[in-house]
Amino acid sequence: MHTTEFVESYFDAWNHLDPTGVADHLTADGIYCDVPNNETSSHDELIASLSEVFSSYRHRYELIGEILASQNAIAFQYRVYPFEHAGKRKSSKFFCGAEFMTLSGDAALTITDYYEMPDIVGLSSSVDPTSREMLGRKYEKSGLDTEQLREYKKRLENIMQLEQTYLHSDLTLPELAKAVKCSVNHLSQVINSGFGMSFFDYLNRQRIEHAKNMLNRRDIQSNSILNIAFTAGFNSNSAFYAAFKRFVGQTPAQFRRAHLE
Repeated sequence: MHTTEFVESYFDAWNHLDPTGVADHLTADGIYCDVPNNETSSHDELIASLSEVFSSYRHRYELIGEILASQNAIAFQYRVYPFEHAGKRKSSKFFCGAEFMTLSGDAALTITDYYEMPDIVGLSSSVDPTSREMLGRKYEKSGLDTEQLREYKKRLENIMQLEQTYLHSDLTLPELAKAVKCSVNHLSQVINSGFGMSFFDYLNRQRIEHAKNMLNRRDIQSNSILNIAFTAGFNSNSAFYAAFKRFVGQTPAQFRRAHLE
């Protein structure tokens, strides 16, 4: 299976409001997990659920950045633009998310969908209230109280500081949740509520801080920026530069030069 073609086909089904097309990217016994709503769906349940969503909510999915792939898994980020009902004009408002897929042959055994929802009312005045309610129930069923959130956050910080798990370039939200010993939904809530950012932003911020420390070290100035990017957990130079510029406001080369001066 070609990873890029599989993801493009998956996006195409979403963009054509085709619930069967989306669900057919699952194996016959595959499971789709909506993390924010803490809901799982089988192939047929996903068709029924998406049929209801598509009847009132029109949108456009777009890939953000690169598709990360290993032998049996795919991870990618996406952006969703709501469309106005009349004329299908793209709204300037959007929200972002990420999906993790475990593969079996030419289909996905599991699809884990995590998305960041802003103030739903502000998305678009034309989005149906039913759709806002369906998409806005973030963490409603999580059952995570303040004390548990604090405990999971402490575990997460210890893992990041002591084990430097963020250096693993193929680290996924489910894998990190397993290390923290909590559910995927609870971990996403910890990162979102405890740190005010998404999983990808949290991961990249840790990696950028590691890269900054390396760029600051005079004893490894001979290391190329590309090597530092890979050491910090990034899969490509372009992804590293984009994240570095976003969090630091400079390119890695500018940062290194300024430190040396």
